[in-house]
Amino acid sequence: MLKTMRSLTVGMFALAAALSSAATLAQTPPTSADPTALVVKGAVKQELHLNLADLKALPRVKVSAKGHDGSAHEYEGVALESLFAKAGVPQAGDLRGKGMALCVIAEGSDGYRVAFSLAELDADFAAESVLVADIADGKPLASDQGPLRLVVPADKRQGRWVRLLKIISVVNAES
Repeated sequence: MLKTMRSLTVGMFALAAALSSAATLAQTPPTSADPTALVVKGAVKQELHLNLADLKALPRVKVSAKGHDGSAHEYEGVALESLFAKAGVPQAGDLRGKGMALCVIAEGSDGYRVAFSLAELDADFAAESVLVADIADGKPLASDQGPLRLVVPADKRQGRWVRLLKIISVVNAES
């Protein structure tokens, strides 16, 4: 009986340690060693699987926008257009005809999805840049917001600001 209780106690301590370790890992922000932080796929010439270091190496942009709290924040990251250029998505003068039926679906790891027409994300059509942000007010995004977040500064409401951004899909609305 004593041996069984010792065994049970050791087992409970092992389970508690494992759960504690898993909770610590879940709270640890992703690093550039993570295999994939963002995927750009679909109707693209080159599917992209980018880690955080890949994104940091791309040209950086800063934008100011009001967050959900109503106050202005400075976001930093990569312009969505830069990712589209790298993936071979039609842009500028090449975005015409059947390309005008292309749509973009941005999805967070929590399953939240939003849709855009490709044209509204192109500088030749839209006045403002959409950002894949990893920094807010000089600090990495909080774990409940990132490591990546889609920031749409021109939107009056933040309904299309996708937190926990993981996948950007370019799809053809004609099919």
